[in-house]
Amino acid sequence: MTDINFAELKKGGFMKQKQKDYFSMRLKTIGGQVTAEQLETIQLVSQKYGKGYIHLTSRQGIEIPFIGTENIDAVKRELAAGGVQNGVCGARLRTITACQGSVICPSGLIDTQQLAEDCDHRYGGREFPCKFKIGITGCPNNCLKAEENDLGIKGGIIPQWNAEKCIFCGVCVPVCPTKAITVDKDTHTLAFIEEKCCYCGACFKSCPASAWGGQSGYVVSLGGLYGKQIAIGKHILPIISNAETLHKVITVTLDFFASHAKQGERFAKTLDRVGWNTLKAAIEEIL
Repeated sequence: MTDINFAELKKGGFMKQKQKDYFSMRLKTIGGQVTAEQLETIQLVSQKYGKGYIHLTSRQGIEIPFIGTENIDAVKRELAAGGVQNGVCGARLRTITACQGSVICPSGLIDTQQLAEDCDHRYGGREFPCKFKIGITGCPNNCLKAEENDLGIKGGIIPQWNAEKCIFCGVCVPVCPTKAITVDKDTHTLAFIEEKCCYCGACFKSCPASAWGGQSGYVVSLGGLYGKQIAIGKHILPIISNAETLHKVITVTLDFFASHAKQGERFAKTLDRVGWNTLKAAIEEIL
């Protein structure tokens, strides 16, 4: 490997180290999932070409440090043979992170892993004026901290109350973390303030009379940023009830960023400059 294009190497997950002629190689993961076969391949490559260890990144990624310049092509070939792909870096859609979701976690309200796979298939590696991050968490416990991402997705339950089934026991009142429910046992009345609801489904799960029902949905946050500057992603949209609509929202958001961002400008800064209502209006056209 005589002519080294450092920009292309970085694009393909090879990041220069402080040590001359060495790279830390970022590998592709989706939602933090790695198979046993892939782990074995990564182990062998790290022992053969690195220093026998790997680094777990803050975004569920794996890096193999101390890959020498002369070994880059061989490393790529041997990893690919074991089903391991290069990761991405630079100004593009980064690794899509996700918790284990409803398939594994008792608290999970959406299938985060399938959604991460779908997002990677649709948008993975797309280039932008600056990096863009998507994070998916299965419920309002928010283990993955969705609001730290440029676009965060959080599983939720859209609560539905059935007055005919309700026995007005009041069990749902203390379990509601946002105090969105009040019950008057004497007058047999219940008040629900949806604007306060965090869509956690605690009312649905605790009701002894099955008076609370619910439909899984997606709570989207936009404009999160963590680094030298910090911004918490904002919730400017209603909870989304189906995956088809969610992907329309994601597509419009990514297109908006591609069209409006300046070179090197993170999404939060683009929204502050162009206007949050501009993006909201573009999304509302497809809702």
